[in-house]
Amino acid sequence: MGKKLYIGNLSFDITDEELEKNFSQFGEIVSAVIIKDPVSGRSKGFGFVEFADEDSAKNAKENMDGKEVGGRTLKVDEAREQRQQRRPRDNNFGYRKRF
Repeated sequence: MGKKLYIGNLSFDITDEELEKNFSQFGEIVSAVIIKDPVSGRSKGFGFVEFADEDSAKNAKENMDGKEVGGRTLKVDEAREQRQQRRPRDNNFGYRKRF
């Protein structure tokens, strides 16, 4: 089973392909994606790299955490599960109108 890593403090100019290239030396990559602002399309400065196996991810984390890439010091850690989106409320107080 694969393992996903969080990659923080990325240069705003780095692309998905460059991110994959920087981490591919550690093993087979399933996906590499930079998170972008939906409105501006600009990088948010972090992304995720998913490896095919856990050993590759562990090796990448040990070797890339604290390494300088693109003039910035990377923060590499295991990715956490995505949080559930909060359900929008009906009014400012969270109560439904009863009419």
